Amino acid sequence: MRSKNISIWGSTGSIGRQTLDVISRYADRFDMVTLTAHQNVSLAFEQAKQFHPRRVVITGKVDYKEWARRFEELHIEFLVGKESLIDVAGCDEAHLVVNALVGSVGLEATLKAIQAEKTVALANKEVLVMAGKMVVQEANKRNVRILPIDSEHSALFQCLRGEDRKSVRRLILTASGGPFYNRDQSEMDHVTVEEALNHPNWSMGKKVTIDSATLMNKGLEIIEARWLFEMDASKIEVVIHPQSIIHSMVEFMDGSIKAQLGLPDMRTPISYALTYPERWAGDYGWMDFTRMNQLTFLPPDPEKYPALRLAYDALKVGGTAPAVLNAADEVAVDLFLSGRIQFNQITEIIDRVLQYHEVIVHPEFQEILNADRWTRKVILKKMMPNL
Repeated sequence: MRSKNISIWGSTGSIGRQTLDVISRYADRFDMVTLTAHQNVSLAFEQAKQFHPRRVVITGKVDYKEWARRFEELHIEFLVGKESLIDVAGCDEAHLVVNALVGSVGLEATLKAIQAEKTVALANKEVLVMAGKMVVQEANKRNVRILPIDSEHSALFQCLRGEDRKSVRRLILTASGGPFYNRDQSEMDHVTVEEALNHPNWSMGKKVTIDSATLMNKGLEIIEARWLFEMDASKIEVVIHPQSIIHSMVEFMDGSIKAQLGLPDMRTPISYALTYPERWAGDYGWMDFTRMNQLTFLPPDPEKYPALRLAYDALKVGGTAPAVLNAADEVAVDLFLSGRIQFNQITEIIDRVLQYHEVIVHPEFQEILNADRWTRKVILKKMMPNL
């Protein structure tokens, strides 16, 4: 069997580490081309020793001379800076790129990879949230496949495989509800960082864990699903499913519903993206239905989870609004994690920024990036003194 040339962007993060764990089980089937990380060069170095990539890119500040020397001893090219990531995205030898970056940095790199006709396995929500229409149009024009890694979108992708999209009545995204789905709204003002990071089902990075607690992760996934599956927002719904066994569902016009089930382990959707269109044997735990007491479903409380409304509104407005939503969420989550704002202020900040922003309806690529930068600047320089 011919091996796949693969690059992993964000190899030291939660998704990146789990992707490498999956790849380690099929070592003879993948040829590692590039690993990238932001700041954790020590872990990237250990990963490089195990997986032998042709190059490593670090986008943050590091001691270049020292690390270049150490990577040279491994016969691995060492590059630094975001510009190097962009350059590598469009010209390295990978057939498949796993975008496990966090934040807006992955957008330009993804467009470069698509233009180079590489398959993209996407775990970076911001790519489709910020510029979904642009990215999907570029992928369609070049006949490039975007494979979702998020468990919810992977579930929808699997349920839609072989189906006529015109026969779909609605897409149903399931949400765990995070750690607070059964907590009263009146108690949410005093949520601590530690409580918000204590997700009951999933092991994820801090940013997405907080987004799960506010349900903004589901808001971003609504926007992603709209573009990834080219489905109108009116056909995309959210239901809280605390057990995280059903990862999402598709309801068809005849009343039939297809659901994808599995234990809450990100390595399963990662494996599907890496091995598509095949399914390779894995061992990430097996479900025992005889021990499953119940599967429950709840409607999300709009008062408790205003993030869903904000996402639907941004998607309806379109243009630069989703990019502003995304950037505002990134900044607000960072402010909460650093103890500078309360939990409920995350969505309050996002709402205020969206109201303040003058939307560009048909933005060019640079205007999307400008909207992202404007949002970060306006929160930190104009709003923070009033918080």
